[in-house]
Amino acid sequence: MISNERTYEVITYGCQMNVHDSERIAGLLEAAGYHPAAEGTTPDVIVFNTCAVRENADNRLYGNLGHLAPLKVAHPGLQIAVGGCMAQMEQSLVVKKAPWVDVVFGTHNVGHLPELLERARREGTAQLEILDSLVAFPSTLPVRRESAYSGWVTISVGCNNTCTFCIVPSVRGRETDRRPGDILAEVTQLAGQGVQEITLLGQNVNTYGVEFGDRDAFAKLLRACGEVAGLRRVRFASPHPAYFTDSVIAAMAETGNVMPSLHMPLQSGSDTILKAMRRAYRRDRFLAILDAVRARLPEAAVTTDIIVGFPGETEADFEATLDVVREARFAAAFTFQYSVRPGTPAGAREDQVPHAVVQERYERLVEVIDAIAWAENKALVGREVEVLFATGEGRKDGTTRRLSGRARDNRLVHVAVPEGAAVPRPGDLARATITYAAPHHLIADAGFTGLIRTPGGDAWERSVQRS
Repeated sequence: MISNERTYEVITYGCQMNVHDSERIAGLLEAAGYHPAAEGTTPDVIVFNTCAVRENADNRLYGNLGHLAPLKVAHPGLQIAVGGCMAQMEQSLVVKKAPWVDVVFGTHNVGHLPELLERARREGTAQLEILDSLVAFPSTLPVRRESAYSGWVTISVGCNNTCTFCIVPSVRGRETDRRPGDILAEVTQLAGQGVQEITLLGQNVNTYGVEFGDRDAFAKLLRACGEVAGLRRVRFASPHPAYFTDSVIAAMAETGNVMPSLHMPLQSGSDTILKAMRRAYRRDRFLAILDAVRARLPEAAVTTDIIVGFPGETEADFEATLDVVREARFAAAFTFQYSVRPGTPAGAREDQVPHAVVQERYERLVEVIDAIAWAENKALVGREVEVLFATGEGRKDGTTRRLSGRARDNRLVHVAVPEGAAVPRPGDLARATITYAAPHHLIADAGFTGLIRTPGGDAWERSVQRS
């Protein structure tokens, strides 16, 4: 049954930027009088916030839309909206493939969603609105944050690069930067609400400042975040190797609340493939950045993105990627099998690598990455780390009497709670000694010390009481 009170559900695909956009979508809907749907109930509005970058994104979307067609017949009041990068890219194709969709909106007009839903309900016809440029910076919109102690802060949207495998510039537009004062006002407000950790977001976060001509703007922003009272952890995603400056490394090393973790997309270790990708750096430049970071921050954990099977990739090219992986000693990697993105130069190439070859290389890459990550994690056994406890990190916490969170270097840590000990809340901090290492997580079964009940934990407690 659809309840009398209008309710919503947002389903998110893709990157951290999309996750934060979904918080904006939820905020807009709540400002318009909607409420989150209770688990197990049918919402009045289902919004898909889509991705055009991740593998099989279109198949996943249309498959889920297909499953909703009979639900819509059973519940005539149900509305379905599709937004995000795929909506921006495919536009009217969404309604053509799934005519039961009520609203299609793009990346530049998220703020119009409530109005479009109302118009579709009033007129009884699908509403399609895709704008070519940004209407309002997303951070000016209402937001319903998923976490009381950790938050995303967008500092720029769009991208000025022309990577041949990527559709982002087409769907997000050219880079638009927020003014530093607006960013710091949001960060300060979040810290005042109990947020302990922020992640600065941008398509290429370290090109921040290009719009107002300040090459060191991102480094200055990191240092400014270090002056915000109550803010314990600052992270950022994702930088571009071609624009990574010594001033950013210095800011990371000299700003106490900027965390010793770095996600630096490699994509390929072959200079030939990097050139074909139009990535404006080469293998040696990438490794030199890691050396410079580790010289100032020896404890830094570095993660990356790698694409396997880019058109024209030879066995020698792939072996070059493995060589960089071995030298870089990544703590983790997001690995992707190349898939064609219509409208990209790489997608039009005739030298696509056969799927069987891509699959075999992918499996070899994952095996090497996992072995290195495990060895790096084993080196931490016996070491004490600071853990910021979180929700949703450990799937078995209830049965193992462990609580999960992230170390300063962003590694996942599962911490045992001794019988009778005070239980940390999400957002609280403590120190724990690592007793066991797996490839993708650490375990601290000796318990914890120095528990700090933070304003973030207080904020989490209040949010639970309200719900």
